[in-house]
Amino acid sequence: MRRGIVPPYLLSRIAEQAPPTFSVAAEAARRALTLDAPLRTRARLSLSVDETDGLVAEMLDAPDRRIHDAQNREELPGVIVRREGEEPTGDVAADEAYDGLGSTFALFSEVYGRNSIDDAGLRLDGTVHYGRNYDNAFWDGGRMVFGDGDGEIFARFTGSVSVIGHELAHGVTQYTANLVYQGQPGALNESVSDVFGALVEQYLFSQDVEQATWLIGEGLFTPQVEGRALRSMSAPGTAYDDDVLGRDPQPGHMRDYIDTVDDNGGVHLNSGIPNRAFYLTAVALGGFAWERAGQIWYDTITAELSPTADFAAFAAATLDAAAQRYGEDSEEVAAVRGGWNGVGIDVERQQ
Repeated sequence: MRRGIVPPYLLSRIAEQAPPTFSVAAEAARRALTLDAPLRTRARLSLSVDETDGLVAEMLDAPDRRIHDAQNREELPGVIVRREGEEPTGDVAADEAYDGLGSTFALFSEVYGRNSIDDAGLRLDGTVHYGRNYDNAFWDGGRMVFGDGDGEIFARFTGSVSVIGHELAHGVTQYTANLVYQGQPGALNESVSDVFGALVEQYLFSQDVEQATWLIGEGLFTPQVEGRALRSMSAPGTAYDDDVLGRDPQPGHMRDYIDTVDDNGGVHLNSGIPNRAFYLTAVALGGFAWERAGQIWYDTITAELSPTADFAAFAAATLDAAAQRYGEDSEEVAAVRGGWNGVGIDVERQQ
């Protein structure tokens, strides 16, 4: 299983339409597409002996991190450069990865009482400097892997904590709802990662719903790109508008839903719809989004949710989760219903 933060349609556009002044970026995009394609739909079935050694942590309130350096090779895990509790290495990417893994652990542990990604103390492994000018970051089923970017369009992928939170949240989904990575369930898989990626950043910086940027991947683009981030949860379709990248194609309402066979049925595209539903829910509730809106979404993925749930089924499950935790006539239930109605999904409880 390889879940990259940069969608294939964006890499394809760079590879095919980047002008000569972005030759490094074009070649990097082509290479990333080649590297990602064979593993895009393949589930990782097991971890190697080296990776499984010492996976179980004893403390709920402390992560167990190991950061490796691939040294610009395309081989994993690479050379270990920092273990839990060791001093910073001085390598910006390695230290950002270490900190980002810790920030993600903190949200799930301190807010939701989850003991790492699998709720059983899974060690948090990360590899930096993967490949040469590699334009992506991904969760492969057992570790986080970060490219350095091409330097023309993308900067280093450890520079955005929402990216780190997003990719590790794929691991949480893997161990909970395990949403099928195709069509609407796949878009929900991506959206859940965006939700918790945003919440990791908001929790780290103590941002309430009004202070938060609601951007995924802010800081990934170089100054040469006309864009703020890969995606906007508050206003899908507005994250970038650039001569090379084109305009952000994400819809934010069911009337604009994109039917396509590309991108596993548009998983990075249509995720904008449930993303905005969460944003509308969080804003209606106010305060810190991780407290109530985030709790409802966490309860939803850790309950009995079908791996093939579509948007309507997921929406109904969030309504159930809100009612079970906060009561049938609560403002939380009203906010959840309003959030989904705001993106064109009429929802009622299933139970």
